[in-house]
Order: sequence, then structure tokens, then C-alpha cells
Amino acid sequence: MEERLDKYLWCIRAFKTRTDATDACHGNKVQVNGTVAKPSKAIKAGDLIEVHKGPVTYSYKVIQTLEHRVGASLVKDYAENLTPQSELDKLHAPAETFFVRRDKGSGRPTKKDRRTIDALWDALESE
Repeated sequence: MEERLDKYLWCIRAFKTRTDATDACHGNKVQVNGTVAKPSKAIKAGDLIEVHKGPVTYSYKVIQTLEHRVGASLVKDYAENLTPQSELDKLHAPAETFFVRRDKGSGRPTKKDRRTIDALWDALESE
């Protein structure tokens, strides 16, 4: 039995909505057996699916196709998660790699700093 790719990804809970799965397929973020796939691609048991979500590339092997979305505990009966641990570790990367932190007081002045600066300018101008 064959199933649409976008529906299958939604059924195994790779995406929260079927629309998200379809958009990922249209955005070339999903590959089946090494080739970019459209949402209507028919998948069958044994196919390898790669999904690029954020910094991580998830890998799934289709064990069995299904018609309806299943509970999280039943997903293992329909898809085998082959995602390597090195990819999953990207989810827990330190915040410094994604966000630039700045020291307090550097950069633009706060409202309080701005009022202080304006008061100093007013004092200098009135002299």
C-alpha cells in the first residue's frame, strides 16, 4: 500500500500539521531515497526519508504506511527513527552560537540613560 509523503509525515508526527509537511516538501526540505520529493510522492515500506527542520536533519525509515495519524507511542510501529545522535545534539547547542550577547551598558542607551544625557546637555547649554 502506498501513501502520500505529506500525509505520512503528518501521521508519524514529524510535523504538527499536514500543511507544515506540505510546505516543507515545497521548500525542498524533504528527500525520499536521496532525491527531493513533492508532497504527493507515493511512499512505500523500505523508503528512507530525510527531513530538514531547523539545524537538524531527521532520518526515518518507512516500516509500514498508515491511513490516519497515530499516537506518539505507536509511531515506532510505522517509522524507524534513524537520526544520528550528532544531529540531535544540535538541538542542545549552546546559546552563544545562535545569539550575540552584549554587556550591559554597551550599545544604545536606555530611556534612563537618555534622560540623564538630555539633562546634562540642558545644563551645558544653560551655562
